[in-house]
Amino acid sequence: MDPLVWASLLVVAGFAILVMEVLLPTGGVLGVVSAASLVGAIILAFSAGGPTTGFTFITIVVVLAPAVLTAAFRYLPYTPVGRALLGEAPKDEDVLLEDPRRQLIGKVGVARSKMLPSGSVEIDGQMLDAVSKGQAIDPGQNVQVIEVRANRVVVRLAPEGLRPGTTKPDDLLNRSLEELGIESLEDPLA
Repeated sequence: MDPLVWASLLVVAGFAILVMEVLLPTGGVLGVVSAASLVGAIILAFSAGGPTTGFTFITIVVVLAPAVLTAAFRYLPYTPVGRALLGEAPKDEDVLLEDPRRQLIGKVGVARSKMLPSGSVEIDGQMLDAVSKGQAIDPGQNVQVIEVRANRVVVRLAPEGLRPGTTKPDDLLNRSLEELGIESLEDPLA
């Protein structure tokens, strides 16, 4: 059989063993075998095909090794060994705190202080610290809660026709993402 075919088979075997090293706890033994296989393939490529073929194999190994490792590590949490090592990923209901202020989303209240951008608002008889979304709000103006995140209540000027005590505007464009059942567009991992 042609030595370049053997070199190619050694590259494929080296990457397969590299994936097994990530997925199986061998303490680095398979990593050494993988490295030996890849180095052997490069040496065989240099001896059988000359410098051009040898440097081609080096380029293939240098480019594909990080890609193969990345793919293996991304797949690792979905394997039985990965779940044993890393544990199960927590579910949203396990991690997210139940914030009673989330019920305020969509409610209309009155600004009690000048909001540049933060100030006080009164919603359902309760005084809250809030932050306005993008504009200054004068005391006495009606505001609507559009978001509750961490320890911030975010409000905006209430659309015409909405008074304190109402929650649901008739216009869909005036509703918050949570009211419409749409999840946040921000990346939760960022």
